[in-house]
This record gives sequence, structure tokens and C-alpha cells, in this order.
Amino acid sequence: MDERDNFVYLTFALILLLLSTAAAQQFFDQSMQRLVQSTTVMTLLVAVWGVKSKNFILRKAFIFPVAILLVALFSNWLDDAGFDQFYLLLLLSFFISTAIKTARQVLFTGDIDGNKILGAICLYLLMGLIWAVLYTLLQLEFSGSFPAMSSHSNWFTLFPEFIYFSFVTITTLGFGDISPTLPVARFLVYLEAIVGQFYLAILVASLVGSRMSSLSSHKTK
Repeated sequence: MDERDNFVYLTFALILLLLSTAAAQQFFDQSMQRLVQSTTVMTLLVAVWGVKSKNFILRKAFIFPVAILLVALFSNWLDDAGFDQFYLLLLLSFFISTAIKTARQVLFTGDIDGNKILGAICLYLLMGLIWAVLYTLLQLEFSGSFPAMSSHSNWFTLFPEFIYFSFVTITTLGFGDISPTLPVARFLVYLEAIVGQFYLAILVASLVGSRMSSLSSHKTK
């Protein structure tokens, strides 16, 4: 894996994360959902390895997946002790760190190629996951933020629901089955919708346009 194909692996890792979370929610009980949320840390580690460079393991940002992995090993005890927000904050830090590393490679290095187009898609998926963690934290802290959600749910049952809600929001589908009521929750929702639309309309369109122009110029030479 190097910077020429790393986003292929990152795309696979993120899709596997989303698929496994949905499958655990549909086919297994809460204990399995907890297990899946913990074991998907390994998938996230794969994503980290491919974000920037071979020396990424030596960078400070690697502390986040290591911390997540250690916390995941003790997830049962931490949840019982009320430290589920701590796990989510680590997860949020890791998603943000990965998104920043991805954005730097997509936006500020070299020519636009197919790998960077995939990187732009990965960044979009990471944005959806970042907001999903934010919604989960908000619901845990203020149980009335999303009335459709149970106020007694654990983070590992809320998180898959908010992954769904986050991607429905960022794509502005707005099915209406989950809706915010508190002001801060509403702010996060409409901010995600705005960011998502501008991202697709400006950044991804520009990257694809630059790639097509590059291909056309090569053909005319």
C-alpha cells in the first residue's frame, strides 16, 4: 500500500465498517453490536495505515487508534462505569484526524488521479461518520435532542441509528423518521446538510473536472 492506491483500501475499510455495523444491528442482539463496534477498530486501523505515508505510524495522530483499541478491549467495563462518552470522544478524534490526513493528500499533493477521486469519496464518508458520533454524544448528554431515540439506549445501539441519520442528512434526503428538537441538535443537522451539499457541488465536481481535463490533454498530445 502506498500513496498511489491507499484510498482503495480506505474505501474498502469504510464500507466494511458501515456494512458490519448495519448487519450487527439487524441480525444480532446488543451484545453482538457491542462486539462489532469494538472489532471495527481494526478496520479503522487499516484506514489509518493508508491515509498518508509509510511513516504514519510514527506520527502523533496514531495515538488515537491505539487508544481506541485499548478502550475497545475494556468496553464492557467502561460502559458499565459510565465512560461511553470517553470512547466516543476518542472515536471522534480519530475520525477527524483521519479526515484531515485524507484532505491533505487529496487537496494539496500532486496531480488529480483516480486514487484521489476515491480519496474525496472517503472524505465524504468520514464526514458522515464524524457527524454520527456528534449526534450520538449529543443524545447521550441531552436525551431530548432526538425524540425518536430511546433515552435509555447505549452508545453502541444509538451509533448505528445515527450513522443512518447522518448520511440521510448529508445527502439532504430528509426522510423525517428521525428529527432534532433541541437548538444545538438542529444546528448540527442543518450545518451537515450545508457542508455536504457544498462539498459535492464544489470540491468533488472540481476534482472530477480536473481529472477529465487532464485525461483530455494527454489524449491530444
